[in-house]
Amino acid sequence: MVRWWRRPWIVPLAAIVVIFVGFSIPPYLSFDPARSRVPQPATLGVAHYWLLVPHVLFGSVALGTAVLQIWPWFRQQHPVAHRRIGRIYVFGGVLPGGMCALTIGAFTPYGPATRASDVLLAVLWLGVTTAGWRAARRRRFGEHRRWMIRSFALTASIITNRIWGAIFVIGLTPQLDTTFHGDEGLLSWVASAGAAWLGWTVPLVLAEWWLERDRGRGRRAGRGVGGRVEAEVPVS
Repeated sequence: MVRWWRRPWIVPLAAIVVIFVGFSIPPYLSFDPARSRVPQPATLGVAHYWLLVPHVLFGSVALGTAVLQIWPWFRQQHPVAHRRIGRIYVFGGVLPGGMCALTIGAFTPYGPATRASDVLLAVLWLGVTTAGWRAARRRRFGEHRRWMIRSFALTASIITNRIWGAIFVIGLTPQLDTTFHGDEGLLSWVASAGAAWLGWTVPLVLAEWWLERDRGRGRRAGRGVGGRVEAEVPVS
């Protein structure tokens, strides 16, 4: 068994999640719509904030529990806790957070391209997480593990979304008076759309690449022991 400290990525990952959640939550714990970091669309008004609050809180639960769920040492040493935290991740994080995200995404103030991305992301987030939970219920642990890796990629995309957003704003701001003719709203729409799409597609593509590499290793290992691919270990 690989000791926990031989997974050096878990500590910086946990630190990033803690910092991100600590930065994201305060405006929504105040229950003051004026402190929202997202403008209220005219179609929803203040109701947008009251959907955003549970989305942020449930999403924070999903992020925090996901760190433990993908930690191999924790899964192997504490399987009962892994199952219980997994239920919290699904039913206290992703499912309610994703349902709020569907409405929030459909009424985003950042334009149609961002709207399409947000709604599609919410549908995929709910879909892959539900598929992973159902696979675990059927004791198909290899399939469960693959679906949950995809789920984690989508859960963590909120962090990469913010990184891409900063990159686009920094890169496009010098073009405000030329390309965007001084229209800050248009620049915001373009930056938001780019961040929205790249924020979740890049992590999901990387997750698929990692899974394909994992399958390739399994096939090679199988051929090495007599031509059969060994069954996947139920690590999730």
